Amino acid sequence: MDLGLAGRVALVTGSTRGIGRHTALTLAKEGCDVAICGRTRQPLDEAVGALSQTGRRVHGTQVDLLERGGVERFVAEAASALGRLDIVVANVGGTFGGNFLETTPEDWVKTFELNLVHAVRVIQAATPHLEQSDAPSVVIVASISGSRPGPRAQYGVAKAAEVQLASSLARELGPRRVRVNTVSPGSILWEGGSWHRRATAMPDVIEAFVAREFPLGRMGTLDEVANVITFVASPRASWINGADVVVDGAQGQPSIRL
Repeated sequence: MDLGLAGRVALVTGSTRGIGRHTALTLAKEGCDVAICGRTRQPLDEAVGALSQTGRRVHGTQVDLLERGGVERFVAEAASALGRLDIVVANVGGTFGGNFLETTPEDWVKTFELNLVHAVRVIQAATPHLEQSDAPSVVIVASISGSRPGPRAQYGVAKAAEVQLASSLARELGPRRVRVNTVSPGSILWEGGSWHRRATAMPDVIEAFVAREFPLGRMGTLDEVANVITFVASPRASWINGADVVVDGAQGQPSIRL
């Protein structure tokens, strides 16, 4: 299937590793020029080099997206360097603090800033550019933690807010022809990722978790998430708007208590 992405420009936040980098790679393989960002120069340069092997134009911005003006600078530089924006993937995410009674209000604020507020800022900054596209699309990478109870409540609540944000913005930005959706992955296993570290540190615990919660007997892969994000972002998904697309292999609980 031709996804209609050749010659388009995609911006992906949190894109030097994991889901973000793999999504940028998948978009590039489908014909997109891509803009990526990272906090540190070496991983950013390495990612730019790897993505450039696809033959597409790649722009990299070194930036901390939690800094004042950081998101906005990334969007402006990307649009200037690549000439336009058709797709935005708000992928940055994570959590601060531990289990609920161990967290501080500051942990909650920082978790919301990293997930929800970062998505708000990148969509606001990108919308004037997206409006110039004939098929503008935003995908927020949320999580099944946003719809299922589990440890790290601050993370789950922030991801639930992202799902609500996409649903609301799909209505508000629809008249501007900008589609907004979330893709919610389950537990994804990749070398260097958090589940890989846990599987190495406590293999018996993770093996039991997988046996109990995953009907297909394994965690997901980066390909399986990036392929869905790329499709949802593409013109082929033109009637998908305000949806939360779950990619979890029918996983049960979203995580384990640490």
